[in-house]
Formats: sequence, structure tokens, C-alpha cells
Amino acid sequence: MPDIRVAVIIPAAGASTRFAEPGVERSKLDEDLGGRPLVQRTVELFTKNPAINEAVETIIVAGPHDEQTFADFKLRHTDRMALLGASICRGGETHRWQTVRAALEHVPESATHVAIHDAARPCTPEHLIERLFRLAATCQAIVPGLAVSDTIKRAGEPRELEGTADHVAAILGAESADEVRDVIETLDRRGLFATQTPQIFEVGLLRRAYEGVENINASEITDDAALVERLGESVMLIDGDAANIKITRAADIAIARALLGLRPPSDRATHKRF
Repeated sequence: MPDIRVAVIIPAAGASTRFAEPGVERSKLDEDLGGRPLVQRTVELFTKNPAINEAVETIIVAGPHDEQTFADFKLRHTDRMALLGASICRGGETHRWQTVRAALEHVPESATHVAIHDAARPCTPEHLIERLFRLAATCQAIVPGLAVSDTIKRAGEPRELEGTADHVAAILGAESADEVRDVIETLDRRGLFATQTPQIFEVGLLRRAYEGVENINASEITDDAALVERLGESVMLIDGDAANIKITRAADIAIARALLGLRPPSDRATHKRF
């Protein structure tokens, strides 16, 4: 492994809105994966891989911004994170970039690079992380991505389809009609990639990319590489891995367990034990 010193930032401040069931508070980061919460599995990607151990300078997990939610997060995870050599900081209030910027404040001066990895990606293959770390020594910004294979269409805002209203459901407060979108155009998918993480940047470049970030429209900041691109700097892309899934919905947990070769818990789910 090249002589680089990497600070790993794991944004973990999201509200899991697409994961939780209606009326049920449930964080995907607390889901049980082989007896350990999901967020711990993600941190272990950078602590249990001998090939990158010497290159990892520090690991910073950026939790929720809300004071009480952050206190609860720390209560659940501080001991585990400490055993793994990771620290916890408070994340951003609304946007992911706010969380990453908050974590950047804790990156030590000795770090040469910053790797940013989604907390909800616990299945990233070792070989992909190792390759990214190796290439980071010669590329100032390196990201993984998968070539888009599906047909991609641009669609309009959702609207209710006339004639499908369920009046009983409306009375009960549930969705009362089917929602549809008008297709605006079909995009040319040649050269399109769906980016993944970890994304690794030379630390000075990333700090420069985050200068004045609050003045940029949040919709333009789809990932950290986008900020570097805005500077006109080069970002390199390598083939990602289909196994590097991001847990978004509850059904993804079963897929993650299958990829990791883990059985579902036989007792109460991890998120209900605290």
C-alpha cells in the first residue's frame, strides 16, 4: 500500500425516511447484521482489512445533528466505535454536505487524504476499497461507479391519475389515488455511471472544494466529487461493484445479509434492543 494517511469520514446523520415504516421510528443504521448494528459493519470495512490498516489515520462517524437524537446515537454506539478506534462527531442539520463539512473539522493535520463512505454501505468488497486506496496515491480524486445499464427516463412531478381515487382510503387519511409521472425524455445512457463510495480525495483539494459550499444550491451537490468537479479539477472513476449496495429500504437488509453470508436475528431486532 502506498504511503498515504487517510482520514475516513462516515456520514451517519440521515433520518432513514425511506427505510422506516409509516408511524414507526426506525433507523437503518441500527439494523442487525450478524449480531452487530449496520453502522458498525460499515466502520469495520476500514478496521478489519489488513491491506489498508496502516493507511487509515482516523475514522470519524458523523451522527445526527439534533441534540437529543445525537445523544441517543452516542449512547448506542460510542463504546463500539471506541473499540474500533473510531470517534463520533455531530453531523449537519439538513444536508449531507453539512455533515461532511462538520466531520472535516475533526480531520487531523497529519492526514494526506480523506475517504468519504456512506454509513449505509456495509457490503463494500475489500478489493474495491484496496484498489481505491492504492490509486489515491496517484489520483487527487478517485471514485467508484457502475455503468448505467437500465434505460433512463426524465419524468415530471408526480400527479394523481384521474379515476383511481379510493374514497374510503381518503377518509382514513391514506393515499387516495394512484400517482403517475409524465415521461419528458429518454436519456442517452452511453457514458453514464452511478457513483458509489468510498470516494477518496487529497485533503487540501477537498477542503478547497468545501469553501463556500453554503452558497451552492443543495440540488447541485449530489456527492462530494461534484464539489471537486465545480473547481474544474479532475476526478477519476473506476469500476465499482454491484455488491456495494446502499441500504435504502427495509427490503435491502435481506440483500445485505445474503451478500455478507449472515442469518437474520432470531430474537428482537437490534434497533429495538436499546
